[in-house]
Amino acid sequence: MGAIDVINDQLIMRFKAKDGTNVTLRPAEIEDAFDIITNVECIIQEGKYIQKEKVRTVEEEKAFIEEMKVKDNMYAAVDVDGHVVGIARCIRGDLNMKRHTGLFRTWLSKEAQGKGLGNKIMDYTLEWGKIHQLHKICLTVFASNQIAKQLYEKYGFVVEGVQREQVLIGNNFDDEIFMAYFYS
Repeated sequence: MGAIDVINDQLIMRFKAKDGTNVTLRPAEIEDAFDIITNVECIIQEGKYIQKEKVRTVEEEKAFIEEMKVKDNMYAAVDVDGHVVGIARCIRGDLNMKRHTGLFRTWLSKEAQGKGLGNKIMDYTLEWGKIHQLHKICLTVFASNQIAKQLYEKYGFVVEGVQREQVLIGNNFDDEIFMAYFYS
């Protein structure tokens, strides 16, 4: 799984990627804002598997990182050699009646894909949810993103529903699949 440590109430995971690269999953910091917006911009331009159309400014990203900390949400940086090449976040329900749930989102830069990082992100996220006593983690994935869907299924996520032809990517409609992981 990789070494997971809790240091000063912060979850940190260190491991080697498939290509031997040293990777750290750790809470995002204000200093990561530039790397985050720079890398996500390329993914947004590709316009395929991310539900975002506009990049935040550095100041907006810094404010978002702070907000995530204040609200006790997970906003993890995928750090390779001191550079953030991806993120994972789990936003807990704002209402008390939904505080036991989290909405998961993630992305990796093109260079970080195919190195086994998705598995480690899932290990990290599920451990974070366990520590924070979540009952359920929800996510959505596009039907055409079979690699991600298979990863989520491997980790025990189940399909809760499908919104047919919910998104238009290029000239093609795609289904949006709602999935959830339940802690026993």
